[in-house]
Amino acid sequence: MRKVSYLILILINLGLVGCAARNYTTAPLANIPSVAGIYHKVKKGESLWQISKQYNVEIKDIVKANKIPDTSKINAGQSLFIPYANKFSHNINHTTEEPKFIWPVRGKVIVHFGMNYNGIKSKGISIEAEEGTDVVAASSGKVSFCDDKVKGRGKTIIIDHADGFVTVYAHNSELLVKAGDIVKQGQVIAKVGSTGRANTPQLYFEIRKGHIPKNPFYYLP
Repeated sequence: MRKVSYLILILINLGLVGCAARNYTTAPLANIPSVAGIYHKVKKGESLWQISKQYNVEIKDIVKANKIPDTSKINAGQSLFIPYANKFSHNINHTTEEPKFIWPVRGKVIVHFGMNYNGIKSKGISIEAEEGTDVVAASSGKVSFCDDKVKGRGKTIIIDHADGFVTVYAHNSELLVKAGDIVKQGQVIAKVGSTGRANTPQLYFEIRKGHIPKNPFYYLP
């Protein structure tokens, strides 16, 4: 009887040790985030900027928290830690009462809104594209500014839209509109270039509400 009881105690102790070991390996202290947030499982076809919009968290914060080397490459099923987010911030719609914009050019975003670039906080985004690629108006409006030699920005266009919104297009190689022109959404207004301080062909793009820069990812489809 004593032998049986002793054997049971040994088995219980082994079981407890085993459980402790399993708990440690599945949740090591090194993987515990240093800030509050939640995990998001990437859905098929979902992009990083869509996830950023869902949780109202800047892309640069998600990139930093997950050490993402290429923002254009995330995989379905991948778990991303969304810093500062909570379940109540999910599915916030940032564009319910705002005008709709389209991408002025397709390409990889190499500078995000709010990112420090050349020692300056970016008020827009920079999109990498081939030299001479068409740049289109993100929304219908009136060209209020068009100049070949804007300091740091090179050949630049500014379009006024409804409800006080303004879009800016810079670093172009060629301007195809002039101040005072009325343009429609999707109309070609310029060609991608590397004028100003751009080192490679790219489009610098801003969305402003009045004089306040807005994160373009909250307005683009």
